[in-house]
Amino acid sequence: MPPSLHHAVTDLQDAAPFQSLRATPPTREERLRLGRRLRKDVPVAELGRWSPADRRDDPVELVIANHAGRVEELLGVRVARMASSPYGFLRGSAVVMASDSAQLPSTGIRPVVCGDSHLGNFGFYRSPEGEQVIDLNDFDEAHPGAWEWDLRRLTASVHVAGRENGYGEEACSDAVRACVLAYRDEMHDLARKPLFGRSFNRLDVTGLKRHVHDETLRSEIQRALATARKRTSDRALPRFTADTGSGRRIVEEPPLITRLPAGEHAAVAEALDDYLDTLQPHWRRVVGGYTLVDIAHKVVGVGSVGLRAYVVLLEGSTPDDVLFLQLKQARRSVLAKYVHGGRALHRHQGQRVVEYQQALQTVSDPLLGWTTVYTPVDAHSLAWDGDIIARDFYVRQFRNMKGTVPLDAITAEALGDYAGIVGHLLAKGHARTSGASMISGYLGKGQAAAEAFAAYARRYADQTEADHAAFVAAARAGRLPLDETAIGSAFRP
Repeated sequence: MPPSLHHAVTDLQDAAPFQSLRATPPTREERLRLGRRLRKDVPVAELGRWSPADRRDDPVELVIANHAGRVEELLGVRVARMASSPYGFLRGSAVVMASDSAQLPSTGIRPVVCGDSHLGNFGFYRSPEGEQVIDLNDFDEAHPGAWEWDLRRLTASVHVAGRENGYGEEACSDAVRACVLAYRDEMHDLARKPLFGRSFNRLDVTGLKRHVHDETLRSEIQRALATARKRTSDRALPRFTADTGSGRRIVEEPPLITRLPAGEHAAVAEALDDYLDTLQPHWRRVVGGYTLVDIAHKVVGVGSVGLRAYVVLLEGSTPDDVLFLQLKQARRSVLAKYVHGGRALHRHQGQRVVEYQQALQTVSDPLLGWTTVYTPVDAHSLAWDGDIIARDFYVRQFRNMKGTVPLDAITAEALGDYAGIVGHLLAKGHARTSGASMISGYLGKGQAAAEAFAAYARRYADQTEADHAAFVAAARAGRLPLDETAIGSAFRP
């Protein structure tokens, strides 16, 4: 991209959120024209290119480096979940795809992106008004970055998931095309709307039904919604706790749910008090009306395994008035080194996750907040006169009607239908932050982008399978710890 055009794109984005209200921003038509001009410097067909760079980072070494600072005893579980299949590997290897995507052509348009927008990171949850909505629901890697990076990760995951379900190559490519066309159409629509108005665009259950055409997908969504509605704190009480006679406690299920040493328990409890200060006043009063009952460490996800994640039981004025919170450790996004000269935009990584989640989602968990857990090096000790380790966390509801569509139970036609829905949601998130008109102008009205990403997704699916095979071989050779008892479905870790 010529320097002048690159600077024009950067100036439009980086200045827009921070400029004075007295300044005159570029018009929508100016942004659209700039997006169209970018096609000359980054032809849309170039987005379909994939071949490993001559100096491509070794994917196994990237994963090993990403394990630094994680709980060693859980690394075998993480490796097992990634080794379960190519899709499982893709889910856990955002660091690999970030490295690869940063070497590929991009327009320089940088909204806030998810950073880990694979197919499994979209799902249901409860809005502050109590309605079930569907949206992006994982933001550990969220960061300003190229919109192409998110769309690459999403389309590659669609193709890999289709192969995993036994669909033919053309069916997988059709699903990718549906995803990209939905992204394009939603971006066109939102680029024409006022910035303030597009911030309210969301997809609730009623709207979701209008977007679903395949009957098998409709049935799976209904089942997933019914399951998600049961995922609330009161329903979790008998599943995760038991009455010990001296009070209700979270039940251990080693290695996935474990009790905390005394020093670590005290550190998390203190951090929860600090978390209250990050909530809006009303929700601070609500959560402050509960009493801390118990804390445990609980393993979640694939990419997050090995990072510290706590589940907290709070009790209100009666034994059946309970609230579960989850604290998840937050580290620098895997995208951070590839933008803004690698400098950190947030000092607190939990705050980064919360702010970017609120930027990308239309409605978010009202209990989202952040805190720092200061843990004694000897977690069994209550003494604080030795070395202390500070770790950033974000906090959210543990059970909030969360759920996902089971990808292993849908047909090829349903995959295409669902890929369109998540493409729509990804565009909505990007358009809420920056660059909608420029992305819309660049994508145009034709099929070029859909064909380009379909070609890319097929090629990167091949790469993912090769990387997965190398990863499994490395685990078998002892380069990585492997807990074979933890191997299961990549779709349901």
